[in-house]
Parts: sequence; C-alpha cells; structure tokens
Amino acid sequence: MSDAVTIRRATADDVDYLVGLVTHGDVAPFLAAIRPGSAEELHAAIAAADADPDASGLYVIEVGGERAGTMAFQRVNRRSRIAGLEGLAVDPRFRGRGVADTAARLFQRHLIDELGFHRLQLEVYAFNERAIRHAERAGFVREGVRRSAYWRNETWVDGVLFGLVAEDLAGDGPPLR
Repeated sequence: MSDAVTIRRATADDVDYLVGLVTHGDVAPFLAAIRPGSAEELHAAIAAADADPDASGLYVIEVGGERAGTMAFQRVNRRSRIAGLEGLAVDPRFRGRGVADTAARLFQRHLIDELGFHRLQLEVYAFNERAIRHAERAGFVREGVRRSAYWRNETWVDGVLFGLVAEDLAGDGPPLR
C-alpha cells in the first residue's frame, strides 16, 4: 500500500470515523467549539454539501487509502469567490509525516482550480502553534489577529487570520516549506 495522500468528499460511511476523530482528546481542544461533532451534525454537513457542493464540503484525508484526517470549507462570499477553510484535523497516528501539508496543498488546488474560488481564508486559535506553523508551511499569508475573540478553555483567546489567493498558486505555487 502506498503512502500517497489523497482527499475526497466525505460520505455517510465516514461519519463514525469522523466522530471519533473530532472528539479525540488530542484533536478536540484545537478545533472550533462550534464544529460539527456528533453523528447527526456530521450527517447534516454531508447532506448540505451534497445538495450544493460549490457552497460547502466536508472532506476526508486518506494516506494509502486509509482514513487519516478531515477538513472542510464554506463559501463565505459568492461574488468575490471566497472560501473559508475549517476543521483541519489529522489523526494522531499520522502526525509528523507531512500529511496535513500535502492535504492542504491538494485542497487549495481543488478549491481554486476545480471549484473556482479566488481566495481561501482560515483562522486558528493563537494557542495552536502547530496549526500556525502548518498554515505558513502550506503557503498561507498571516493577515492579522482578532484579539480576545473567542471564549475557549475558560479564557479569551486570539484568532490568527490567514489568506491565500489564486495568484499565490500560479505555476507550481509556493513550495511546501
């Protein structure tokens, strides 16, 4: 079996895996508190994406055909073709192998080249240093900070904003660093 990283849209067959991943003790503290986490919420997210695949999508990351993580997008501005990325989570068994960086690059290309988005944006909690390093390695540009924006873990935390535009991926795009 190859170690090739691939991404695909989630299906109902993925829900049990996704529930286990997003509620895992090493994953849940770093995801947005409002992220779908129950089987019902994940089924609803998949159904919404199936109904309008250009407006949202819940994806599964695979390594050699084995589920290894998840990520999602929501269209946040139709006219300006902006997608908000969210919920990147890599199964702890697959960490440290560059899976998130490769999956992010595949996701960027899919959203820009195939779905026609011009801008991708994301926000991470400032305490999530691993996610900040990942965003920078994957070619996102740090654009700002929302100070004390979120009540998380019994304290106010900052959100760090990142963006990437289609021109950033011209040619081969910025290399994974």
